[in-house]
Amino acid sequence: MKKYIIVLLSAIFMVSCKTKTVLNQPTSTTTPISSNAAFFNKITEKPKFEQVKINSKVNVETGSFIPTLDATIYIENGQKVWMNMIAVFLNVGRGIATPEGIKGYEKWNKTYIESDFSYLNNLLNVNFIDYHSLQNLLTGKTFIPVNEKDFVLTKNMQGYNLSSSKNLKFTNEGKVSEYAVSMDYTNDFDLSKVNLKNIKTSDNLELTYSDWVDVEGTRFPKNVKIIIKGSKTSQILLENTKFESSKMDTPYSVPNNYTKTEIK
Repeated sequence: MKKYIIVLLSAIFMVSCKTKTVLNQPTSTTTPISSNAAFFNKITEKPKFEQVKINSKVNVETGSFIPTLDATIYIENGQKVWMNMIAVFLNVGRGIATPEGIKGYEKWNKTYIESDFSYLNNLLNVNFIDYHSLQNLLTGKTFIPVNEKDFVLTKNMQGYNLSSSKNLKFTNEGKVSEYAVSMDYTNDFDLSKVNLKNIKTSDNLELTYSDWVDVEGTRFPKNVKIIIKGSKTSQILLENTKFESSKMDTPYSVPNNYTKTEIK
């Protein structure tokens, strides 16, 4: 059953936004760019889209066979992320994330879950994910808290690299974790790669974003890859095939006779 919950909650969210701005910077790959407030303002600006509906194909690799799923994902900016998943024309699960937490059910085993964000933090081997950082992660926005004094910014032919100059510390429920962080951006400030390494463990989180498209003035990545490395390696691939900015209904209710699964 756990692998289906991983599919539902890992794949339940994904996409992005940005406006093009050109910064006049040097092209050195070794000389840090100092005092670049415009760059940091750009990569940390709040998303401006109201809502987006995406048709996607979801592939999850965990070491066990999981079929490719067709998904409808609906994101209402700052409010909710909703997903409905289908395999071979059969509805197999539905889920929703809000600032209060996450909910989901899957039909293979007739189970459902209700949780805060600790489950997704454990899944991603981090300890700082809340709704807003999750939405940013899935939409290709900067999802790690960024303070200019904690990073070194360099320019290269492909764009920009932002690397932590010291370990970043995050505290959650008394637990302190330290990470080394590297983020790559294109010349147009699209986030292209994130690498987050836990200093005290072998845990590593890597994300890549590619094939960005413009939808009514908002930028979205067509391809999102999440690689989670810990005691084992898992991979989540999302191919977004269609985007719409129209509103849609997002019903969610657990069917009768489903069993609640406790998240540990």
